[in-house]
Amino acid sequence: MSLPYPISRRRFVASAAGAVTGLVAGPALIGPDGARAVPRPGASPALPDGLFALGVASGDPGPDGVVLWTRLAPDPVHGGGMPDVDVPVFWEVAEDERFRRVRQRGTALSRSQLAHSVHVELRGLRPNREYWYRFRVGKQVSETGRTRTAPAPGERVHDLRFAFASCQDFQAGHYTAYPHLIDEDVAFVAFLGDYIYENTPNPAAPRLHEGTGEPITLTDYRNRHAQYRTDPDLRKAHSSVPWIVTLDDHELDNNWADEIPQDPALQTPEAFRARRIAAFQAYYEHMPLRRSSIPDGLDMRLYRRLSFGRLVNLHVLDTRQYRSDQVATLEETYDPTRSMTGEEQERWLVRGMSERHVRWNLLANQVMWAQNDRTAGPTQTFDLDNWDGYRAQRRRLLEFFGSGRTSNPVVLTGDRHATWVCDLKPDFDDPASPVVGAELTGTSISTGGNANTAAFHATYDPIMAESPHWKFIDNQRGYMVCDVSEERLHARLRVVDTVLAPTAQVSTVAQFEVTAGLPGVHIV
Repeated sequence: MSLPYPISRRRFVASAAGAVTGLVAGPALIGPDGARAVPRPGASPALPDGLFALGVASGDPGPDGVVLWTRLAPDPVHGGGMPDVDVPVFWEVAEDERFRRVRQRGTALSRSQLAHSVHVELRGLRPNREYWYRFRVGKQVSETGRTRTAPAPGERVHDLRFAFASCQDFQAGHYTAYPHLIDEDVAFVAFLGDYIYENTPNPAAPRLHEGTGEPITLTDYRNRHAQYRTDPDLRKAHSSVPWIVTLDDHELDNNWADEIPQDPALQTPEAFRARRIAAFQAYYEHMPLRRSSIPDGLDMRLYRRLSFGRLVNLHVLDTRQYRSDQVATLEETYDPTRSMTGEEQERWLVRGMSERHVRWNLLANQVMWAQNDRTAGPTQTFDLDNWDGYRAQRRRLLEFFGSGRTSNPVVLTGDRHATWVCDLKPDFDDPASPVVGAELTGTSISTGGNANTAAFHATYDPIMAESPHWKFIDNQRGYMVCDVSEERLHARLRVVDTVLAPTAQVSTVAQFEVTAGLPGVHIV
């Protein structure tokens, strides 16, 4: 596939070989003051109580293992509260919740320059099995986590259930969706971005962000991530099921693009690069990511592929690090040199989606692919931060979706704080353009607070009448649960009745289905 635009000036450097080299030599990390961090060996001092205040997590399930995560942080939102020394952390994995059948155990070093986070990459477990895990430092023991490995490569998998979610602004409300998501008994949660928000504290909000302004330094971002992780419902969701995570914009700065902030007049290039380095390191420190995602300066490898037997390939996208800057006019969006992903990631995606032995190709994606007009009538307005601002690349990829070289593509999207279920077409303005795939854009966990459904439908129902590729819209808070078989992908939209109270009721307000071999989506 020949792409018409040049290679980016800053190619991604952390290939598999580079990741191994970085692990041996030690990643280029920064201290809270911005200086290069150097480990300080020595005898460990007495440690405070409450080391496991941020809980435990697992992520990126493979057929023989997962990543286990914790962070020692007895004073989470004030820098962590740990002495500046590396601390050994004992871990163990068992086939039962009471740890009578322990299968692996070991010791990992929680390093001070990684905020005393621990990332254990397990190998040698059995495929498609449940496991339980925990950590210990001295007499302090973490809560027990539950995780699951993926099916074996080439295994014929009859069904797979997972959930996807996004956008959990702490200040907008409580995470009332997560207790219900846990009860869905999913194999994994795909979190599609906006895990934290960089907004300043808002005294009028239901819950108050820590700090006094937007996070800028490494300590700022660590405190913001730690505050989110203290939420009991989020902690429980992480300890109950493996997560597959990717970021969008608010983990760093609203609507950033590569090395360009939202407000270049207020952030110098040097200041924004330093901020990006800090945000990426804090993100890695708080997520169950593999060593291949350890930040290397400005870069962090987040696009990756996870396989679930012969049933599903999940292609995790990164639509922030490599994108061209947003444009101001619709005419500019057709520029073939503009890219949301960068050339290297686009080639990786096309190559991975061309593997014909996999039944379904699911894309864990941040911003909306389907054309999304914001004004009823003949005038059209678009949010050009979405794929509407990158139309030449979008058409190229959607033509690939319909080329017969890939099987059953479905895009899973976050960002919108609302649900949009759409058919995908290379040309949304041409009624004769073929349907080549489906997009399920999920709503937010909390961002936007309780929904004003009347105002939402008053705005968008007239536009929906002019947008035949839109099949369903809604703006209540919640998540999607997907059941995948060889024949179909069945999705349920699960919404909560409030995020302004600690608990809520959940209901299914719509169901959707994509049939294998028949591009597009329909309401059940």
